[in-house]
Amino acid sequence: MHGGEEPDRPYSLVVLDVDGTLVDSFGWFCGVLNGVADRYRFRRVASDEVDTLRRLGAREILRRLGIPRWKVPFIARHMHALAARDAETLRPFPAIPAMLADLAAMGMPLAILTSNREDVVRRVLGPEAASRIGAWSCGASIFGKAPKLRRLVARAHLPAARVLCIGDEVRDAEAARVVGCAFGAVAWGYTNVRALEALAPEHLFAQPEDITALLREG
Repeated sequence: MHGGEEPDRPYSLVVLDVDGTLVDSFGWFCGVLNGVADRYRFRRVASDEVDTLRRLGAREILRRLGIPRWKVPFIARHMHALAARDAETLRPFPAIPAMLADLAAMGMPLAILTSNREDVVRRVLGPEAASRIGAWSCGASIFGKAPKLRRLVARAHLPAARVLCIGDEVRDAEAARVVGCAFGAVAWGYTNVRALEALAPEHLFAQPEDITALLREG
């Protein structure tokens, strides 16, 4: 990954979230959530609550489910172990491998910023798609993306404004804002698109091809 700027492009680095952005894992997440709730003694989620929770940020979800902050690292570690167990059942969204290939062909540096484990993400993306990624920052805590993003930007030797962070959650937007990066919200992820739109992201992508179009056309 390098900091050479392309004057005809709006950004010199794209930082990508994984779950809900690159990988279609929301159905899996819903399928394991109540088992995790039983194990860690927080409130189960009824099927008719899901749409409401998708409109909220992580802090509000924790409050709604009665999860104290001290439990979050233990729950996250368990969820990551479940994702590793079930990695063979998870897949990227259908248009994602082509998007990554197109961006790499354009010479656009790509980075991953995720709470998930790198080995799991590589397995789910597959070796070809994973080879498009130039920098990996994995294992972020639920509210710990901003420091990792700041280190990614520093290693790229770029001003933060030249970095586009793409994600599907309120906390992705918050991390981008803290560091001073642009944020691109995706409409196909965990969080309801209207909730993301209310955050006034620099970009709102309806489909992965829109990301390629933005970065190609500048």
